Amino acid sequence: MKKKKLNRILIANRGEIALRAIRTIQDMGKEAVVIYSTADKDVHYLDIADIKICIGGPKSSESYLNIPAIITVVELFKVDAIFPGYGFLSENENFVEICENHNITFIGPSQSVMELMSDKSRAKDVMREAKIPVIQGSDGVVKDAKEAEKIADEIGYPVIIKAAAGGGGRGMRIVESKEAFKNSLLAAESEAVSAFGDGSIYVEKFIKNPKHIEVQIMADKYGNVLHIGERDCSTQRRQQKLIEESPAAVLSPEIRKKLLETAVRAAKHIKYEGAGTFEFLLDENKKDFYFMEMNTRLQVEHTVSEMVSNLDLIELMIKIAEGEKLPEQSEITFRGHAIECRITAEDPEKFYPCPGKITTWITPGGGNVRLDTHVYAGYVVPMFYDSMIAKLIVWAEDRERAIVRMKRALREFKVEGIKTTIPFHIKMMDNEDFQKSRIHTKYLEQKML
Repeated sequence: MKKKKLNRILIANRGEIALRAIRTIQDMGKEAVVIYSTADKDVHYLDIADIKICIGGPKSSESYLNIPAIITVVELFKVDAIFPGYGFLSENENFVEICENHNITFIGPSQSVMELMSDKSRAKDVMREAKIPVIQGSDGVVKDAKEAEKIADEIGYPVIIKAAAGGGGRGMRIVESKEAFKNSLLAAESEAVSAFGDGSIYVEKFIKNPKHIEVQIMADKYGNVLHIGERDCSTQRRQQKLIEESPAAVLSPEIRKKLLETAVRAAKHIKYEGAGTFEFLLDENKKDFYFMEMNTRLQVEHTVSEMVSNLDLIELMIKIAEGEKLPEQSEITFRGHAIECRITAEDPEKFYPCPGKITTWITPGGGNVRLDTHVYAGYVVPMFYDSMIAKLIVWAEDRERAIVRMKRALREFKVEGIKTTIPFHIKMMDNEDFQKSRIHTKYLEQKML
């Protein structure tokens, strides 16, 4: 296969991931092109980009989701490739198809594979074909409310209703009884239409108090697939991840080996290319796991995988796009334990958004402490985008020491002018259930919120 050198790469994103990508791209001796909205005109990373272009107004639809404007920038500035990051257009198969039609390298999977995995019900069908364990439920999208209720009766309550085109907890309802099913179905469909323009839903058995475990994979153009370990993302609120760590402390060596091999086999089955994540639910028995979905992009929490493997996953993504072969799995080594806390501009108890001007910004430091952020004192957190303003990541020789280091780093972190979730994370580091890895995906709703 012919290799293609990528010299100028456009970052179709904003915030900490844009800055993160600029650094890797420039470290590789390449040029970083950054687009920005009028709401982001003052962010400091624009000054270190090789090329910066204002692409539109503050709303995402006017800027970071404005496909015609992005393609125009690519053509005007002779860009070789697009790095999508996460969110925005990162899993938009129409955008990928447009890139392919314009002979622009999209640093990610092909349009056909992305489309296959973007519909969660179809993705489950594909995983069944590959003999990957899947939760019992509807065979794809349900035709109507009558069929949905019949399936729920057959598999037994509790069930979960999910938007086929969804993500991030939108268009999702847990139903405990038959009496509550119809109203929950209507609510899920309505939210799915509002969020994704598609009210299609499917129904599956709800696994009570599961662990959310995901596997990071990388796949090249030659059919080689690597796993970069697994992550425990169980500390979440309403399907929104708050704390992630690697490795997952609850897994026995046997179950870990089986889980990692399953993800690699699944990636090979769909002929995947690029960075991706297979997400699984681990039953309370800590032995049985079930495929939930695949994210066909880099994840926010890729940082903990980097910390335990000493790899730069964005650099690997770019090399794959250039046609380079991945190393052998035996060459990838894992060491220690890493934890990431997502710092958001939100009330630490109610989790209400808190945009505004940051007056004080004093960041933590020390050995094996990493902070991914685009924020600084004087920065105004806009109301138009996701509320995440930083990712604090620590590494240590073991999980116990990583928790101690994270607590120290969080206490050093001082932010004034807006509310943040730093106090919540300090509280979690002191939480006995977290310390003993007893957190499940519904823990916060049941115990703390």
